Amino acid sequence: MSDREPPRRRVPGPARPARPASGQQRRAPGQRPGPGARPARRPAGPRPAPPKVIRLGSPRPRLRLVGVTLTLVLLAFVVRLFQVQAVDASTYAAKADRNRYVGQVLEAERGGITDRHGLALATTEDAYDITADPTLFAPDELEITDGPEQAAALLAPILGQDQDKLVEKLRPENKALRYVKLAGRQTPQTWKQIKDLKAALAKKAETDKSTTNALAGVFSVPTSKRVYPNNELAAGILGWVNAEGKGGGGIELQLDKRLAGENGKIRYAQSGGRLVPTAGSTETPAVPGDDVELTIDRDIQWAAQNAISKQVEESKADRGYVIVQDTRTGEVLAMANAPGFDPNDLSEADPQALGNAAVQDAFEPGSTAKVLSMAAVLEENAATPGTHVVVPNRLHRGDRLFKDDIDHPTWYLTLNGVLAKSSNIGTILATGQLGSTQARANKVLYDYLRKFGLGSHTGLGFPGETMGILAAPDAWSTSQQYTIPFGQGVSVNAMQAASIYSTIANGGVRVEPTLVRGAKGPDGSFTPAPEPARTRVVSDKTAKTLARMLESVVDDEEGTGTKARIPGYRVAGKTGTANRVDPATGKYHGYTSSFAGFAPADKPRITVYCAIQNATEGSYFGGQICGPVYKQVMEFALKTLQVPPTGAAPADLPVTFAP
Repeated sequence: MSDREPPRRRVPGPARPARPASGQQRRAPGQRPGPGARPARRPAGPRPAPPKVIRLGSPRPRLRLVGVTLTLVLLAFVVRLFQVQAVDASTYAAKADRNRYVGQVLEAERGGITDRHGLALATTEDAYDITADPTLFAPDELEITDGPEQAAALLAPILGQDQDKLVEKLRPENKALRYVKLAGRQTPQTWKQIKDLKAALAKKAETDKSTTNALAGVFSVPTSKRVYPNNELAAGILGWVNAEGKGGGGIELQLDKRLAGENGKIRYAQSGGRLVPTAGSTETPAVPGDDVELTIDRDIQWAAQNAISKQVEESKADRGYVIVQDTRTGEVLAMANAPGFDPNDLSEADPQALGNAAVQDAFEPGSTAKVLSMAAVLEENAATPGTHVVVPNRLHRGDRLFKDDIDHPTWYLTLNGVLAKSSNIGTILATGQLGSTQARANKVLYDYLRKFGLGSHTGLGFPGETMGILAAPDAWSTSQQYTIPFGQGVSVNAMQAASIYSTIANGGVRVEPTLVRGAKGPDGSFTPAPEPARTRVVSDKTAKTLARMLESVVDDEEGTGTKARIPGYRVAGKTGTANRVDPATGKYHGYTSSFAGFAPADKPRITVYCAIQNATEGSYFGGQICGPVYKQVMEFALKTLQVPPTGAAPADLPVTFAP
């Protein structure tokens, strides 16, 4: 075998797939060959893995989500639009109007107050409220930290205000506050001074970067201011207007509605705080207040105020009042108080001096009220001016021993003499004849006091007016039964006291006093005040008799009112010196000194009443300190009104009689 050549090995070629036998299927790829099949060729090495393919998700779900979302949003808009334009259209339109349209009050001009001749006593002038926007004083606005302090330092001397208080207003706790009032109702001159200073600072700040306009946030609002050109003159009558523009006292308060008029209003469209001219506006014009004309005569008021102020000062008294009245019409020509106040500047006023003491003070009138007792005695025919009255030095009645103002021997006086010498004892004796019993006499006297206006309002309707005090006769104490006839134990105000004498001067007819003559409306038409009520109190005969008796007080040397004489005129008057109730303690302390009367005595035209409370220097007797005031004021009034003397001889009624 070795000699033989070895058999050649056949190199196999590519395997051919076996053909399937007839009737058999071909083998599927990868199918393992059966027995006798040639094995498949193994690859030479590993093939590289095919690259990884990222397959994107389907976009359809996203598109559906976006589509649904947009549909819902659009649906919400459609629903809202339908609500605004269809369902709630009117509501939203109204809200839009409220935001677009703004309203502003048009302040009515307050009516003026004049005297009887049209002379101004109270007027209204243009003014400005000085305001500020606190946010404009913040450090980020002015770029300084002490903006309020700088502004306050500049404004304080101009406005007359405390610098620290201005700083508090300019730096409020509420940092969002956009409006504060620094000063109200300032004059145009004051605002011009601030405006000029503000402009100067702004101009300097343009060229000097180190300068800050500390007043940039200060503004003004046009308003009006009440002015009283005569300062203190008639202040008690006029009153004042408060910071809100409302009457605070006197006529300003009493006739506030008439003086104030009616405010108007304007409604206009605005954008960014500016008027939109093309959007239209509605306006209700303001209706100015009425001009009120008083019965006061400015010149007579001045004379009365000057006279009472001087006497109160000389007597070191608490206060005093003078009233001048036309006896025929009841018109008050003057009503003066001392001390007074300046309604232009209440900050300097004494709180005790505010108001009108002539109608607000209640005091015991003293002997000036004896004329009421004499009126009752004469009207009841209990006595005549010549009736003899024996007046002892002391008189025991009830639980008291009564006396006159001076010790004296027994006086033998006529009823006229009792009034002339102002005898308390004589008055008690005379009024005792008014009834068969003291109780009856009390009732008769009370009825006359009421008829003369005691214990009731005068008719002026003045704010704060007192009715005085007059108890019913069955309530009079034992002492009051005898003190009321000579003016103690009963209280009046000065207007009531003056009205008593005007009633006698007017022939026994009481005319309610008046302070207002009428009012002139915005259209210029004048409406006179209603006619005052007139009441017959005593007969004309009694009134004329009383006038003659009152002349004796002034003309007769035995009278207590000789200082009230006026050369050329017949003067009727009565003195009064009463124990005074101190309003602070309710006890008697000091005196009320008074004088009341009218002239000419035989043809009366003017009544003057003067009272001074608690004179502490010099005399306190009414004839001594009020008599001269009466004379000065009466003389001035007679000349001002050009009242001539009658020329008739004065009455000469007897004062005494021989026992």
